[in-house]
Amino acid sequence: MTSPVGLHRVSAPSGVLPQAAERLDTSAAVGADEIRVRVRRLNLDAASFRQLWTKHGGDGAAVRAEVLEIVGRRGKMHNPVTGSGGMLLGVVEEVGPQSRLGLVAGDEVATLVSLTLTPLVIEDALRDWDGCSEQVPCDGYAILFGRSVAAKLPGDLAPELALAVFDVCGAPALTARVVADCLARRPGRAPSVAVVGGAGKSGALSLVAARAAGAARTVGVVPVESERTLLAEAGLADEVALADARDPVALARAVTAALGGPADVTVVCVDVPGCEHGAILATADGGTVVFFSMATSFAAAALGAEGLAADVSMLVGNGFVPGHAEQALGLLRSDKGVRSLFEARLRAD
Repeated sequence: MTSPVGLHRVSAPSGVLPQAAERLDTSAAVGADEIRVRVRRLNLDAASFRQLWTKHGGDGAAVRAEVLEIVGRRGKMHNPVTGSGGMLLGVVEEVGPQSRLGLVAGDEVATLVSLTLTPLVIEDALRDWDGCSEQVPCDGYAILFGRSVAAKLPGDLAPELALAVFDVCGAPALTARVVADCLARRPGRAPSVAVVGGAGKSGALSLVAARAAGAARTVGVVPVESERTLLAEAGLADEVALADARDPVALARAVTAALGGPADVTVVCVDVPGCEHGAILATADGGTVVFFSMATSFAAAALGAEGLAADVSMLVGNGFVPGHAEQALGLLRSDKGVRSLFEARLRAD
């Protein structure tokens, strides 16, 4: 009997959900409410790819070999260091008779659940991937559970572009919700929003979402001059600040200078560890910090806020908000700046 959350696919240890499992059962036969997808492309989580790239000193062949080893050993793409994975793009091959995902064989889809809980088999040894980018051409198959989430690929966007958007679509949706909640609590006082890592995919979409939701002012924080130029030219933020997010005092000063005070909402979208304390310092008392990076140490965030006597709410971006995929696609379609930034990043990859 199949479980809608995939318990029957857990090989070891018993009694945990697929995301926490050390290994998953990757049998190709689908259960009553499962779907098998022929995988065409993986999109590795930014924190995971950065960790692998740094570990192997930019050796793409070594990165490719470790991804193959992880998937082969664990039956899923679950980086043991970062705890993150990514998502995939593919074509539905077979649908179990009790599946309620609304998909049929032949549908081109992107999964909106993490590769850390998705049974995955790679059959082509990643021969078409050089190990040097987050997007991974791939041939293999994956299994979706009864409670998995997937989106059909839009016909008006290149698959690579759609996959890049789907990979981070939870960030703008939650950012918009937090801004709207601030407005509801304090009618007539629109919040200021700082996005740390504003030139990245999730950061850029979060800036656009904050503005669309009614933010008073926005600032995108980036670490290097080239990203400041890229973000400024895209016109996604009212201000663009240059600061190393790992330097708490420098980050807080940059945000405060750009906004004329600390941010009401700070959204952390960077893929490096050590940014928790700066985000807290950059946020006003009574404000909210949203952590979207898988490089975040939530112990450091909680203990840091306590140690700083910071009266801030902290949210973990879990990647799912109802309607998040269509919302993110809508932002990409309606804002030329964010689309140009995404396309520039894909060309660079």
